[in-house]
Amino acid sequence: METIQVTVDESLLAEVDRVTRSLAMTRATFIQAALELALRNQKIIALEQRHAQGYARQPIKSGEFDDRELN
Repeated sequence: METIQVTVDESLLAEVDRVTRSLAMTRATFIQAALELALRNQKIIALEQRHAQGYARQPIKSGEFDDRELN
Protein backbone atom coordinates (compact mmCIF):
# COMPACT_ATOMS: atom_id res chain seq x y z
CA MET A 1 0.00 0.00 0.00
CA GLU A 2 1.25 3.49 -0.81
CA THR A 3 0.40 6.82 0.72
CA ILE A 4 -0.45 9.60 -1.70
CA GLN A 5 -1.15 13.28 -1.31
CA VAL A 6 -4.09 14.73 -3.23
CA THR A 7 -5.43 18.27 -3.39
CA VAL A 8 -9.22 18.31 -3.14
CA ASP A 9 -11.66 21.19 -3.39
CA GLU A 10 -12.99 22.13 0.05
CA SER A 11 -16.64 21.65 -0.87
CA LEU A 12 -15.93 18.21 -2.34
CA LEU A 13 -14.00 17.19 0.77
CA ALA A 14 -16.86 18.41 2.97
CA GLU A 15 -19.27 16.24 0.99
CA VAL A 16 -16.92 13.25 1.28
CA ASP A 17 -16.67 13.81 5.03
CA ARG A 18 -20.47 14.02 5.33
CA VAL A 19 -20.94 10.78 3.43
CA THR A 20 -18.13 8.91 5.18
CA ARG A 21 -19.58 9.85 8.58
CA SER A 22 -23.01 8.58 7.54
CA LEU A 23 -21.45 5.34 6.30
CA ALA A 24 -19.11 5.00 9.30
CA MET A 25 -16.06 4.67 7.09
CA THR A 26 -12.79 6.50 6.72
CA ARG A 27 -11.90 8.94 3.97
CA ALA A 28 -9.24 6.54 2.77
CA THR A 29 -11.67 3.62 2.49
CA PHE A 30 -14.22 5.79 0.71
CA ILE A 31 -11.64 7.17 -1.73
CA GLN A 32 -10.28 3.69 -2.46
CA ALA A 33 -13.81 2.45 -3.20
CA ALA A 34 -14.45 5.49 -5.42
CA LEU A 35 -11.24 4.88 -7.36
CA GLU A 36 -12.07 1.19 -7.82
CA LEU A 37 -15.55 2.12 -9.09
CA ALA A 38 -14.08 4.70 -11.48
CA LEU A 39 -11.65 2.12 -12.87
CA ARG A 40 -14.45 -0.44 -13.36
CA ASN A 41 -16.55 2.20 -15.12
CA GLN A 42 -13.62 3.09 -17.36
CA LYS A 43 -13.27 -0.58 -18.37
CA ILE A 44 -16.98 -0.72 -19.20
CA ILE A 45 -16.71 2.46 -21.28
CA ALA A 46 -13.73 1.03 -23.18
CA LEU A 47 -15.62 -2.21 -23.90
CA GLU A 48 -18.70 -0.28 -25.06
CA GLN A 49 -16.52 1.79 -27.39
CA ARG A 50 -14.95 -1.38 -28.83
CA HIS A 51 -18.43 -2.84 -29.26
CA ALA A 52 -19.65 0.29 -31.08
CA GLN A 53 -16.56 0.31 -33.30
CA GLY A 54 -17.17 -3.32 -34.19
CA TYR A 55 -20.75 -2.61 -35.23
CA ALA A 56 -19.56 0.42 -37.17
CA ARG A 57 -17.16 -1.82 -39.09
CA GLN A 58 -19.72 -4.61 -39.50
CA PRO A 59 -23.27 -3.24 -39.20
CA ILE A 60 -26.18 -5.53 -38.43
CA LYS A 61 -27.75 -6.86 -41.59
CA SER A 62 -31.46 -6.63 -42.17
CA GLY A 63 -33.14 -9.74 -40.74
CA GLU A 64 -30.01 -10.86 -38.89
CA PHE A 65 -31.86 -11.25 -35.60
CA ASP A 66 -35.36 -12.01 -36.90
CA ASP A 67 -35.32 -15.61 -35.67
CA ARG A 68 -34.24 -14.67 -32.16
CA GLU A 69 -36.68 -15.58 -29.38
CA LEU A 70 -37.73 -12.73 -27.14
CA ASN A 71 -38.93 -13.35 -23.61
